[in-house]
Amino acid sequence: MFFFPNLDLLSQTIVKAAFVTFLIVTNVFGVKAAGRTNDILTIIKITPLIFFSGAGLIFLAFNPAKVASNLSPLAPFGFSNFGAALVLIFWAYAGFEISTIPADEIYEPKKTIPKAIFLGITFVTIFYLVTNVVLFGVRPWQELASDTVPLASSVKAILAWSPVLALVGGAFVAIGALFSIAGSDESGMIGTSRLSYALAADGLFPAFFAKKHPKFKTPYIGIIVQAVTALLASMLADLSTLVATSVFLLSFAYLATSGSVFFLERKFHKRIGMYGYVISSLGVIFSIYLITQCNIIQILTGLGLLLVGIPIYIKYTPKKELKEIKEEITSRDFILLKVYRDEEKFLAHLLRHTKRGYRKRSGKKQVWKDAD
Repeated sequence: MFFFPNLDLLSQTIVKAAFVTFLIVTNVFGVKAAGRTNDILTIIKITPLIFFSGAGLIFLAFNPAKVASNLSPLAPFGFSNFGAALVLIFWAYAGFEISTIPADEIYEPKKTIPKAIFLGITFVTIFYLVTNVVLFGVRPWQELASDTVPLASSVKAILAWSPVLALVGGAFVAIGALFSIAGSDESGMIGTSRLSYALAADGLFPAFFAKKHPKFKTPYIGIIVQAVTALLASMLADLSTLVATSVFLLSFAYLATSGSVFFLERKFHKRIGMYGYVISSLGVIFSIYLITQCNIIQILTGLGLLLVGIPIYIKYTPKKELKEIKEEITSRDFILLKVYRDEEKFLAHLLRHTKRGYRKRSGKKQVWKDAD
């Protein structure tokens, strides 16, 4: 919207199709190509956010009167629409559960995965809070409400003392936002396509999701189905409807997951303890609250999709494991190869060598624990 604010429907469709094609190509070529692409996109999207946050905080520090004016009143319309806003906000935090997928490949997953989820959500929360404080501190909410590119416009306001810097800064942050969307969808497709592949191997998804490309060995059918479905959805509904419907469906999944803990405890005769009861109960309560905050159109859309998906699931899901694929993805050789490949990805490789350099300088040695 910053670079091409008045695209017609055909042009928008072409841009969306090109974007989806990019996701398909990078993911079908292999997890290594997709991983490197995602690493690059991550760096590109984080850098403008850091720039925006830093410049914004400096602006707020030197313009306290303007900040006080823009932030007053704090809630001009009260909190009557808090639930509807929460539905849209929650979508930005969704996806944390994907970190549980590689549990079999992680040392001490009971400790490592909760720590990763907690740290990940903490960093994301800090970024979002700082970004929003800067946004509402720099510009009045009346302007933000109708702005389609609020970050870029806010940077231009921060750097208004130099028209050239304002234009460059706005473009820089707009590019970052564009790549942020690409990075989010890229990483989401990596995780979701592998999840559908594993579900198909377990007999819980149609078998064609487990088909791999003869050359690149990637679950290309699942990738294409996911991408085409996303393209069609983007053409049939606006972003807010898609986000709210997605959160509605996610809430059903979270509700089922949280509630299943109590049934699994009885089935396997294993106590989850007071901590487990509290967390599971809060998950059930919060999921129900999110569902009730969607409007009737979003609820009917979500229920319609569920009603369409259930008969498809019943008809095409084999309900039996694909033994050859199941044995392959659970084999020790497969897991070791994946761990090695993950370590060689750009950001993981960089962090690994940074950690080694720190140990070398500090004189600390790597302590290896024996795995059971």
